[in-house]
Amino acid sequence: MDDAQFMRKAIALAERGRGRTSPNPMVGALVVDDDGVIVGRGAHEVAGGPHAEVIALADAGSRARGATLYCTLEPCSHTGRTGPCAPVVAEAGIRRAVIAIEDPNPLVNGRGLAYLRERGIAVTVGVERDAASRQNAVFLTNLRAGRPYVILKAAVSLDGRLAAAPGVRTRLTGPVANRRVHRQRAEVDAIGVGSGTVLTDDPLLTPRGAYRGRPLTRVVFDRRLRTPPSARLLSTLDAGPVIIVSTERACAGAPDRVQRLETAGALILAPRTDDMWSALRALQATGLRSLVLEGGAALHRAALDAGLVDEVHVYITPAAIGPQGVAWIGEGRIAWETLQDRRATWLGEDVLVEGRIQEHVHRNR
Repeated sequence: MDDAQFMRKAIALAERGRGRTSPNPMVGALVVDDDGVIVGRGAHEVAGGPHAEVIALADAGSRARGATLYCTLEPCSHTGRTGPCAPVVAEAGIRRAVIAIEDPNPLVNGRGLAYLRERGIAVTVGVERDAASRQNAVFLTNLRAGRPYVILKAAVSLDGRLAAAPGVRTRLTGPVANRRVHRQRAEVDAIGVGSGTVLTDDPLLTPRGAYRGRPLTRVVFDRRLRTPPSARLLSTLDAGPVIIVSTERACAGAPDRVQRLETAGALILAPRTDDMWSALRALQATGLRSLVLEGGAALHRAALDAGLVDEVHVYITPAAIGPQGVAWIGEGRIAWETLQDRRATWLGEDVLVEGRIQEHVHRNR
């Protein structure tokens, strides 16, 4: 049997859960008999729902006995919101298990594989490892780095400007690119902006035109507590919570501002240490696993300088603004030629340039 071919099918199946499994990973599973016929399919489609292996084995029924299981992630061996999967695999009579990647969760971390091997199941690990790791980059970063997966998103003019002038709200991208932005908002846990963006654009930061089955958290990085309680995003709490990340010093020095923001519905986070690492870890502690930083330039610079950006998404519009415009982040902060999985996509008249900053994905502190 072509293990790689079946694993690619399992990876494609796992995509059914994109945007709905957080904080869990996306997982796909196939059960294949000795004739190479797929007799069971499964995907983990929603957090708290049954795992992919369980669904695939139930789909296969008695045909699972003596068959091969293809799974994009090591079967779990502990009880969480659902029961452990490794015993279900063994009890189904699976003869061989082909796994793309190990589960780095300390509660699993090889125990699922050991459980299967101890019961006489032949286990192969690492088939299509890179593709499965890319698919679950969010989950892997959460566990290995202890912070949310960070996507830096910017819309810039042809000459690298964010706006026509300081403090001027400037629309750059067209409708096709805007639809792509809102599809992304429907998938991630949170959107983050700096307080300057709130003061200039007063954005809603809500997903529009794309279905989202769970709340979207909006995060404002605001070290000086400049966010006004009248900000429009605080009028959209039905779409999801608003978190303002400040500092202990700022909150202690302006308790009246804190109270007004909390009265307006904001959750205030004040990490003890005033740096981006502490801010992101505080956000992960609230349950956030993926974060798109939408601006502005100061926030982008801080995240890049701290080595906390995992992916870069830049929308480039064909119009130039000129030297009077607000420059983005300057030269030298993104080494475009070193990005992994680089690609460019036309979206109407705009171009989306994407890539992963590989060296930051598993860095820990």
